[in-house]
Amino acid sequence: MDFIIYLALVLFGLVFGSFAGASVWRLRARQLVADKKSGEHVDHTEYKKLKTLAHEKVSKDHSRCLHCGYALRWYDLIPLVSWIALRGRCRDCHRPIGVMEPLIELGTATFFVISYALWPFDLTTGLQIAQFIIWLISGVGLAILFAYDAKWFLLPNWINFAVIGLGLVSATLMIIESQNHLGAFLNVLGSVGVLSGIYFALYLISKGRWIGFGDIKLGLGLGLLVGDWKLAVIGLFFANLIGCIVVIPLMASGKLKRSSHVPFGPLLIAGAIVAKLVGMGIAEFYTLSLM
Repeated sequence: MDFIIYLALVLFGLVFGSFAGASVWRLRARQLVADKKSGEHVDHTEYKKLKTLAHEKVSKDHSRCLHCGYALRWYDLIPLVSWIALRGRCRDCHRPIGVMEPLIELGTATFFVISYALWPFDLTTGLQIAQFIIWLISGVGLAILFAYDAKWFLLPNWINFAVIGLGLVSATLMIIESQNHLGAFLNVLGSVGVLSGIYFALYLISKGRWIGFGDIKLGLGLGLLVGDWKLAVIGLFFANLIGCIVVIPLMASGKLKRSSHVPFGPLLIAGAIVAKLVGMGIAEFYTLSLM
């Protein structure tokens, strides 16, 4: 039975990861079109390559090669398999497709599997299963935000709002299921305060120089999904720890300067996932070590 569940999670993860990868490019195309209309500076090479994705009607929307415009057929869109079979190149023009899409597909599938394997709560009642499903769906949104922020240093509002909405539903179910409704509500409030409130304060203090407002909205969604102030603290710790592990070697090698901008969204997402899945075990271990 577990094998079937894991297989289903891998397949669903790859499919939803493929959707997330395609959504990243469509969101970028629409962002460029909106920026150009508002008079903001845009990269004209990127705009020319992506603008067709923004103007296509939903009913005629097709995934295309960003180099030659070739409309991908169904057999070009099999998650991960098609990319491997084509050796990462377009079937028509043979130019490199890039690795972002297969990485998102593989990452989303891994997220689905690890979430089930390490899920720290029971999955026996309808409410518990619903919370797990919401977590998986939220993971698709987080994959989009992760990739978008890592590549363009921006967190799209629509996806942030979707994650916040899913977080509100998850937090509500968490409070309903709890025997202490007030305590659960305050716990969620504390989680939001840690993952969003702290950055909001930094945003105000620095007048937006240190933290982008998108990170505050992301922290709000993650705080609602994590739903526990202790786990939120652990998530914040791991976000900064992962950041140090990534940034310090790059700075030491000269590939990253002190003045370079580092997207914090992916780090915050990674920290929150660690906290949600293994944070309770970490908190218990820390408590026992103090006794």
